[in-house]
Amino acid sequence: MAARDTHGQVGPVKVVDQPPSSVGLMVRAALPAIPGVAALPGVRRTARDLPDLELVRRAVPVDTGHVASYASVCGFPAKDDLPLTYLHMLAFPLHMQLMTDPAFPFPAMGTVHLENTITRHRRTTARDRYDVSVRAANLRGHAKGRAFDLLTEVRVDDALVWEEVSTYLRRGKGDPHARPGAGIPLVEDGGVEWRLGGDLGRRYAAVSGDRNPIHLYGVTAKAFGFPRQIAHGMWSMARCVAAVENRLPDAVRVEVAFKTPILLPGTVRFATRRGEDGTIGLGLSNARNGAPHLAGRASRA
Repeated sequence: MAARDTHGQVGPVKVVDQPPSSVGLMVRAALPAIPGVAALPGVRRTARDLPDLELVRRAVPVDTGHVASYASVCGFPAKDDLPLTYLHMLAFPLHMQLMTDPAFPFPAMGTVHLENTITRHRRTTARDRYDVSVRAANLRGHAKGRAFDLLTEVRVDDALVWEEVSTYLRRGKGDPHARPGAGIPLVEDGGVEWRLGGDLGRRYAAVSGDRNPIHLYGVTAKAFGFPRQIAHGMWSMARCVAAVENRLPDAVRVEVAFKTPILLPGTVRFATRRGEDGTIGLGLSNARNGAPHLAGRASRA
């Protein structure tokens, strides 16, 4: 079985019956960041290009209890439909499995999540079973290193119902001529304040499986250069979407650019603005000094 990449070439598809545990994936992600271990066979990264590989899970069921826990952490109301961002939960183990594969050119730990775009083509529910596919594409220069995309497609009975583009940066020698990112304007006027507890990263990690140490405790975050733990970018996207989801159409595209990290505990200000074309602008910033955390927009797909 083969899949096409962005250039029309065909590559292998690997069907994943059950992805490794989230703890196992995080250990594999952390190994290349450990001095001495990074040079060992099977850990050392020697590839120059993204792997020509697609990972697929078939007929993945949805646990309604897990949906409820996710909704609670991210601020979604209880309802029959899945939260717009929820299917990322089914894709994330495949993201990690792909980025921890020895053929992947960059270590997962230390890779920066720059942007995320989710397109929902129709409403999704916990009653369906989902085919989830993930591949890497579009390796390119960036002003601060090299960027790439993880492309996710989710289908029900061969019909595409949800897709996601997650853009990541690996810091290094930059390309001053590289094209800039999405350039989404930040909504700053007005808004409401949200107080975020120091345990938010641990709560989101429990429902997402993303147990990156930078999100868990101050001491683990400091080991990676942060003054204290930071919120997950995908939590901030989900929380902003939750605040406006009742205003979104069934077929919708939400694009966000992650700016500065949200230190925990902390207070953020969320603001929205509806454009003349119906697009809803989203802004999340530091309530004390106005530093931008997330700029986003939601529009009809």
